[in-house]
Amino acid sequence: MSGTNVELTSTEISNIWSSYLKGSMELRFFQYFNATAEDPEVKNIVEKMMEFSQKSLEDLEVIFKKENLTIPLGFTEKDVRLDADKVFSDTFILYICHDLTMLSLSTYPSAFPDCTRKDVRNFIQNAIEFTIQIQNEITDLMLSQGTYLKSPQVAMDHTVDLVDEMKYLNGLFGGSRPVNAAEIANLSRIIHRARFSKMILVTFSKLASHKDVKQHFSKGRDALEKVLETLGDVFEKENIPYSASGDYNMFDVRNSPFSDKLMLFFVNTCLGMFCFIMINQALTSSLRTDIVTKFTIISTQMKKFYGKGLLLTITEKWLEQPPQALDRKV
Repeated sequence: MSGTNVELTSTEISNIWSSYLKGSMELRFFQYFNATAEDPEVKNIVEKMMEFSQKSLEDLEVIFKKENLTIPLGFTEKDVRLDADKVFSDTFILYICHDLTMLSLSTYPSAFPDCTRKDVRNFIQNAIEFTIQIQNEITDLMLSQGTYLKSPQVAMDHTVDLVDEMKYLNGLFGGSRPVNAAEIANLSRIIHRARFSKMILVTFSKLASHKDVKQHFSKGRDALEKVLETLGDVFEKENIPYSASGDYNMFDVRNSPFSDKLMLFFVNTCLGMFCFIMINQALTSSLRTDIVTKFTIISTQMKKFYGKGLLLTITEKWLEQPPQALDRKV
């Protein structure tokens, strides 16, 4: 059977549940960005993303109601103050929008093959198509403004050669080979990501009202500073230039526009989930042992940090319980 008359699978329920939480979180940020963005081109992109997020939530609510499933609370008007002062520069707003598209492109495509019901597949397909379209617009705007952070451009050896010695993997005990293209790309992506995440945590640590949440964001900032030192050292030793930080300009404000719950969810999902996706990709495509070791250590440190973030969400009673199977043991 196909269509919309079959019951949802557990995978489909999980996908629409997480999509609703993600969408409601994004909507609150877009609403605030729309209220504070000044650049007409940035505002135009924000408006498109805001309207799509609103429409996506409405489409998901239709599915939830049809299946008699409880609609998640997610994030409401109480989690954002649209009258609050401007926190992020327009360029940094664009960086955040780009980051959210990267998260969508790392989650929706992997969810699509596991879904069979037509309305769920249509929802995910529409999300993928819109995300690709809006990411192209964001990238074009960044390039035109000169704010897009590119990977290093270095001279590469054009000869075709095969690895015939185990020392190709060596990197811990001297005599290591130059980094290859995949390793340069991985290092560059994670460095850019760590810089962006660090500045988010710097800002959120100032905005948070709960002491424990504020301390958590500060610890994440310090952890990412170590990541930057560790990975930047590889480029320095290899004499490879890489893009400087973008316009990570934030403004001091008296009142936070975001609830602590909203900021912690953004950190746990957007920063956390994508962090592990990038690190896992780097681990599978990096061959030099010293680089693999660095990524492994970073992965362990980040798991501890984001694990504590999840525990903090539970402690503050902010974690919604996803739908679960009936207890068949009683």
